[in-house]
Amino acid sequence: MTGKSLKLIFLGTPQFAVPTLERCLEAGHQVLAVYTQPDRPKGRGQELAQSPVKQAALRHDLPVFQPQKIREASVVDELRNFEADAMIVVGYGQIIPQAIIDLPRLGIINVHASLLPEYRGAAPIQRAIADGKLRTGVTTMKIDAGLDTGDMLLKAETEINPHETSIELGERLSMLGADLLIETLAQLEARTLTPEKQNDDLSSYAPILRKDEGLIDWTLSAKEIYNRIRGFQPWPGGYTSFRDRILTVFRARPVDDVLIADPGCMISRQKKLFVACGHATTLELLEIQLEGRRRATAADFLNGQRIGENEVLGVRKN
Repeated sequence: MTGKSLKLIFLGTPQFAVPTLERCLEAGHQVLAVYTQPDRPKGRGQELAQSPVKQAALRHDLPVFQPQKIREASVVDELRNFEADAMIVVGYGQIIPQAIIDLPRLGIINVHASLLPEYRGAAPIQRAIADGKLRTGVTTMKIDAGLDTGDMLLKAETEINPHETSIELGERLSMLGADLLIETLAQLEARTLTPEKQNDDLSSYAPILRKDEGLIDWTLSAKEIYNRIRGFQPWPGGYTSFRDRILTVFRARPVDDVLIADPGCMISRQKKLFVACGHATTLELLEIQLEGRRRATAADFLNGQRIGENEVLGVRKN
């Protein structure tokens, strides 16, 4: 179900939003303008970098607007003059004020990467994996003045692969959300869709990630640590300290072996590297990077490092 062509304003910034923008064009909708965050300094050279959505919009010769604050009166007037049927928001990065919410006749439709009302907020994909969830999905909703509290429109559910990182899951959900948005627009225009209010009693919050959340707590179980490592990719990742240097863990896996050792204690066996964790569990480190060195397999790491008896990760001398 695709429905008739609609006049749309698209507001988005990250790579997650790009498939939705492109599906709007493929479905024959007229994207009048694309709003995205201003170019930001990036990398060692701190050169200004365009957002993924801006890059996609320019590839399709779409007008791009990058206001510092979308709530400014001049921007509201600009949006009003487009007379769009609907506005689409996917990870835009700014709160949409009521003055803009009231503009389009079909409202402002948001594609959110969770099964609302679970995981409202900025990091639903990362939090779901870190919490060990087995299923997630995407929800289209009508934006209101709250934080992901608007009426729900459609949902699409999927399993979380037990080895999937937030990067991999994000790619799948972005495609799922793009298709769901097209179906949502068609049903809204056909008036066959009844918005559903969220049950606040069932809600949970997925706040933006902090750097310190990547610090590995070895007293947690191996499964909990593993979930956090794959959930916090690419940032803040999972990291600890080894001989007063940062050791980043990119890949790991819980194993059945039980190490009779304190949490954080490292043991090497046959070019494999194991760490004792809480609750009598064990994590095998597969791919790691020592500060100042290249990313390496555990076997390569062990070729250059002799692990001492009862050597513990996460203990700093200073």
